[in-house]
Amino acid sequence: MTDTTLMNVGSVSKTVTATAIMQLWEAGRLDLDTDVNEYLPFVLANPRFPDSPISIRQLLTHRSSIKDGPAYGASYFCGDPTISLSEWIEGYLAAGSAYYDASENFHTWEPGTLNPPEPPRPYSNVAFGLLGYLVERLADTPFQDYWRHRIFAPLGMDETGWFLGEVEGSNHAIPYSVVPDDFRQADGQELNGLLPASAETLELLAPGARFPHCLYSFPNYPDGLMRTSVRQLANFLMAYINDGTLGGTRLLQLQTVRMVLSSRHFGQALCWQAFELGNDILWGHSGADPGIATLMAFRPGDGVGVIVFANFDGGRTILNSVFERLFQESDSMR
Repeated sequence: MTDTTLMNVGSVSKTVTATAIMQLWEAGRLDLDTDVNEYLPFVLANPRFPDSPISIRQLLTHRSSIKDGPAYGASYFCGDPTISLSEWIEGYLAAGSAYYDASENFHTWEPGTLNPPEPPRPYSNVAFGLLGYLVERLADTPFQDYWRHRIFAPLGMDETGWFLGEVEGSNHAIPYSVVPDDFRQADGQELNGLLPASAETLELLAPGARFPHCLYSFPNYPDGLMRTSVRQLANFLMAYINDGTLGGTRLLQLQTVRMVLSSRHFGQALCWQAFELGNDILWGHSGADPGIATLMAFRPGDGVGVIVFANFDGGRTILNSVFERLFQESDSMR
């Protein structure tokens, strides 16, 4: 692992998806509070609250009542997606479609609820797949092409992509999971569902072993499948640190960045998360998926940003410690 090693970064990807949505908002292509059905070719509604509209602001803040049901968890597989984003989203959210389940795909609370009951947590990955689908429709261009031309290329992120076919495979980290001491195969569990790098690696399912995963994907990829490096992602983070600009490239307008990084939206920011570190508030996002853990944030007070990648998923405590230490080191350099 180096600062140029590529890796899928989990939910840190959501900040990039949200940025594209806000670019379209600046261009007048969408309204954050309009019923999202205005932009869809199918009817979207929580079947328990059919008359309650779902908005883009709700999608960005995990208040849409869209739930990650079993079909989402079952959609991971080795290699690039074999079905399109539009096919997956319509199949999951349109009544009567292939992956639709009225009871499992939606929460029991109404869209726009300020403080939803837990468990389960209101966090919705599928909502960000829907946001990516909206970008495709409103920009009239495939999701990955929009990001390449409007975000990645302008920011010099020329080694970043969403699909394995878009990045240099020889520079991609292998994701590892540490097999827990109490690991037991559940009745009926398909071992291939553990995403092994090869059939031979299934023999490594011993407590304490580092289990290598294949380079996997899922069709809802706008929520967590950006493949990038620390050095590449730093360009994106610096644009936010610099009020929406990097060099001569303006990613978002200053007022848009300030609106995104505010708690005016159901008491939180638009996609970005607030972290406490000592007496400071940081803005950023974390990510986790099989074999990976990531953390990205910056401190508005002095413009210091930190990004940490780990190509194993059992070390969140270690990752957090490294993250905090890097901010401490920046303080000692002032």
